[in-house]
Amino acid sequence: MPSLQALTQLQDFAEQLIRNVERVIVGKRAAVEMAVVGLLSQGHLLIEDVPGVGKTMLARSLARSLGCSFSRIQFTPDMLPSDVIGVYIFDEATRRFEFRPGPVMAAIVLADEINRATPKTQSALLEAMQERQVTVDGVTHPLPQPFMVLATQNPIEYEGTFPLPEAQLDRFLLRIRLGYPQLEDEITIL
Repeated sequence: MPSLQALTQLQDFAEQLIRNVERVIVGKRAAVEMAVVGLLSQGHLLIEDVPGVGKTMLARSLARSLGCSFSRIQFTPDMLPSDVIGVYIFDEATRRFEFRPGPVMAAIVLADEINRATPKTQSALLEAMQERQVTVDGVTHPLPQPFMVLATQNPIEYEGTFPLPEAQLDRFLLRIRLGYPQLEDEITIL
């Protein structure tokens, strides 16, 4: 059982992280808190909202505040699973296959507009999110620690979107919305 001192240190760390992210994400305290809760719980976050409300900026700000690696994957209908997890490529100079890691090999991964990809490509994240590793051609590659996927999703009624399968939705600890900023917050942003 963690000591009171350890819990106090964790609470101080979380508050400092929240304050730092709030320097960029204005007026969305609850959403920032949920992102930090997800990170500290080793969970993943699904952000559902319309374009232009700060979903990408939230993920980028969280990674920058932690000082860890960040990667953004822009999902599209023509994307392949290997575009996400990586691939082995033959190197003529060494006459060997070398692993070229995909963008999922970062501490904080923004899976932007995840529901624009086909279900097959969406499923490329399943192992990464559950096991914190990826397997390519039978070789397992561990992911960095911490590892968190922040996925954004436009509303399903938008054209060109695919609903996330239940197995994918199950990998997310939290599901939030940011919403448009209040008038006072817009003035502060400006």
